[in-house]
Amino acid sequence: MRRNTEAAKRAAERREREDAADRLHEVVPTLGNLTLHIEERRTDKDEVEVSHTRRVVIDRAPAHFEMGCSDRRCDGGHDVTRSIMNALRAGETEFTGSDVCGGQSKHGPCKLEMHYAAVADYADAAE
Repeated sequence: MRRNTEAAKRAAERREREDAADRLHEVVPTLGNLTLHIEERRTDKDEVEVSHTRRVVIDRAPAHFEMGCSDRRCDGGHDVTRSIMNALRAGETEFTGSDVCGGQSKHGPCKLEMHYAAVADYADAAE
């Protein structure tokens, strides 16, 4: 039960950081769509453990990209805000990145690494 309480607290803290962040449409006003394809795998294995696609709702999304680790026993996560925002500000339409979880799980340091592939499109700034 304690672990669930700690996980809920970490999720609430992430939501607070998202709520405090600027809105994505304000920071990158020409951004039309953003889709993130996310995979997590162990650093010592090559097989994907978790995979999902996140379609970002531009009008209300925060300019903050932080995700909890998918290992329920881990207290860490992935903050890829800087790399994603740098790519979006540069107008990149396709970009990738990764982040190793810095958290601790029941058996020591977490071994999950998140990889993402992003696809973005932009409205013409003259419109």
